[in-house]
Amino acid sequence: METRRELIGRRGLVLPRHIVRRLEQVGIHARADVSLEHQHLAQRYVVRGVESGGAIAEMGRYVTFAGEAGESLPYLQPVDSLALNCVHAVVVAPVLVRIELFRAGRTCQLLVTKHEPRKLDDGRRPSLESSIVFRGVDGLLDVELWGKARAMAGSVVPHFWSRAGEKMEIPAIFQPAVRAATHGASCVGCSHGHYLRDSSMNNLAQQHHKVLP
Repeated sequence: METRRELIGRRGLVLPRHIVRRLEQVGIHARADVSLEHQHLAQRYVVRGVESGGAIAEMGRYVTFAGEAGESLPYLQPVDSLALNCVHAVVVAPVLVRIELFRAGRTCQLLVTKHEPRKLDDGRRPSLESSIVFRGVDGLLDVELWGKARAMAGSVVPHFWSRAGEKMEIPAIFQPAVRAATHGASCVGCSHGHYLRDSSMNNLAQQHHKVLP
């Protein structure tokens, strides 16, 4: 039977029903689900996720993804939507680290999880292995990024403490992604992604470099 920790690792933050209803009422749609997909041409399995979410002044929820070393990944495709605070981009990679942050006022819930195909040697389809990297409960965001401190967005993260009152440090390699998720969960009327990057400019630069003498 799946334990609660395993469930959280796979599905993401478990929010009370009244909060989920409130998010739906205000039009904040963050997709924390990840899936295992097979690339037939490359003959490999990859993990698929969707960067999504946004905020109103009262609350926010944001989901983004990083590589296993915390690096920003190129998205597969952007997703345009007529609605704000919704889906922004799709990403696929052999390993994904999901960063999910929910904000109610200045109080934040943070979950960082790693997702990868479980290694098998018998040729069968692997299962998706999920593990918790960091979990912060009832953290404090000491500035109002959706208000007067908007200029600081993208440069701060919430502070978290253990039940015993000891400071919990977010792993350094994932702090840039957490800063981006914090920004996203404070971005009122969000219409763009905050951490996945557009690889088209890099591809164009590489092509231009190849034709230079």
